[in-house]
Amino acid sequence: MSRHWAQRVLRLLASTYAVAGRLAKARFMHLASVGKRSWVAAAVGLMAAIIVLPIPFGNLLPALATVFIAIGLVFRDGVAIIIGLTTACLALVATVALVALAWIWGSEWITRLLLP
Repeated sequence: MSRHWAQRVLRLLASTYAVAGRLAKARFMHLASVGKRSWVAAAVGLMAAIIVLPIPFGNLLPALATVFIAIGLVFRDGVAIIIGLTTACLALVATVALVALAWIWGSEWITRLLLP
């Protein structure tokens, strides 16, 4: 990446961080406490596993959930963590539905291929 593009990306990231800092407030701080972080860590780990799966456009919702959770942890904003966990649940449901559809359609295709 050229120096020009690297500087543009870093400026964009810095401005995005500044906007997140203005929008985030210290609300429901108990969700960002040490005891609750194990559930949040499990959700982030699950989202990381979903992001790695080779599903076209299947990493958008998990990445968005991870961003919301990260913003919530950095700024101690429980609302952002709740939004992130809700998005994580939605991502999990969408991924399971996609895998189930692929399994159903794939097994039907393989059955027709093997049993003429």
